[in-house]
Amino acid sequence: MVDADDLTARLRAAWRDLCPYHPGLGERLLQRWSEPHRHYHTPTHLAAVLAAVDRLAEPHHDRELVALAAWYHDAVYDLPPDPLGNEEASARLAETELAPVLGPQRAGEVARLVRVTSEHRVDAHDHDAALLCDADLAVLAGDPADYRTYAEAVRREYREVPEADFRAGRARILDALLAEPLFRTARGRELEPAARRNLAAEIAELRSGSGAGEPTD
Repeated sequence: MVDADDLTARLRAAWRDLCPYHPGLGERLLQRWSEPHRHYHTPTHLAAVLAAVDRLAEPHHDRELVALAAWYHDAVYDLPPDPLGNEEASARLAETELAPVLGPQRAGEVARLVRVTSEHRVDAHDHDAALLCDADLAVLAGDPADYRTYAEAVRREYREVPEADFRAGRARILDALLAEPLFRTARGRELEPAARRNLAAEIAELRSGSGAGEPTD
């Protein structure tokens, strides 16, 4: 298990490297990511997405903008969702907070990337959006034990949803993911087989009434 203090220190260092003159923004974002109702969309997920951005990026990607979009992509995570939708609320937060830092054009591009994570549908030539979405979905390609930990954390976030409703809704979401390619970057496509195996296994468990869909608290 990752030590929480060590993780926070590493994220602070990552923010300093990315945005050294605005430490207060990073602290406020960490507070958002650490809200008590979160079980999956936590600093651990943020760190994993940032690491995946670094791992999957190629020279043609704007890594600074994609990393900033990673910091903001789940900055607002309300359950039930914000009336705007969590992704839209997160995108507007990015636009507001980053405009004085980056200028309105680049802040607007960060916000646009955040919005793409709502459905993870990416145009073939939208390279930065592909990188962000691939990094966000990289968790799907973990080993079976790590994938189960991820699925159980998602269930805890939706613990107020009745079990039958959760299973049906989660299975629909996973079916939709499997209907299209999961990864768009060259390096991300290497994750596709493992991710598809994990998704298929979870769908089977959800529909059989056992496994990762069970409440865990």
